[in-house]
Amino acid sequence: MKYENQYPSNLCVQLAQYRLIEVAGADAEKYLQGQLTCDVVKLAVGEHTLTSHCDPKGKMSALFRLFRAETEKFIVVIHTSLLPEALTQLKKYAVFSKVTFTELDTLIYGIMGDEVFAKLTENSTALTLTQGQKRAFVWGETLTPNADESLWTLLDIQHGIPVLLKENQFELIPQATNLQAVENAISFTKGCYIGQETVARAKYRGANKRALFTLVGEFEGEITLPEPASAVEMQLGENWRATGTVLTSVAHNQTLWVQVVLNKEVETETPFRVNGVNLKMVDLPYSLEEG
Repeated sequence: MKYENQYPSNLCVQLAQYRLIEVAGADAEKYLQGQLTCDVVKLAVGEHTLTSHCDPKGKMSALFRLFRAETEKFIVVIHTSLLPEALTQLKKYAVFSKVTFTELDTLIYGIMGDEVFAKLTENSTALTLTQGQKRAFVWGETLTPNADESLWTLLDIQHGIPVLLKENQFELIPQATNLQAVENAISFTKGCYIGQETVARAKYRGANKRALFTLVGEFEGEITLPEPASAVEMQLGENWRATGTVLTSVAHNQTLWVQVVLNKEVETETPFRVNGVNLKMVDLPYSLEEG
């Protein structure tokens, strides 16, 4: 099966599924450092990374992109599905710090392709992603969309970037979605943060038994997408067994893409299926071997 050219070479979509939150104040860095899995102190002005916020048990309440706009101002790019609960959890101890959280109504775009990048002006903020094809989150100017926002999710699935939605809030530790392999989403050398004990145990004691995988299959006619938090089926001999946790899925050009958390020891050649579509595993663009 070939999956190239599934979207315009110069892509511009309005990302209505994302929201910007400004985190600002004299204690913004210190506060976020004690909350998030990434090393906020090492994030220079103009840099960004995926990161997650966990509960005390190490389960993710949020997964988002953190951008350092200024020394004392950060911008969070978060999926609207996680709100307002994610923000409630993130602000939980903010009363003790000089830090404010402001939800912004700014339009966000997702772009890919040299032609679209060339049209950006100095007024815009562009967070260019390093994983996979060159693309960026953009805000600060008005662009003309040429595709559906689901194509952005398709690119995330193809590039192995996890998509956490409300249905899976408080259910997964960061490493179950491969965050240890993506950008600088998890620091294992920074100081304490909420859920750190669980995250560290998963790395140093092999406590994590799950990983994110990409399944793909072709279909004809109409299809019902698998719901987030639902299972897929895997073949065991002549039988099929429900397994895994679906994060998200996209159907495009008669091809179904499913991002799913499975037992990390699963055989790569194992047949899968969901909602009548036969699926097979495709390679991730990064290694899950622990360094």
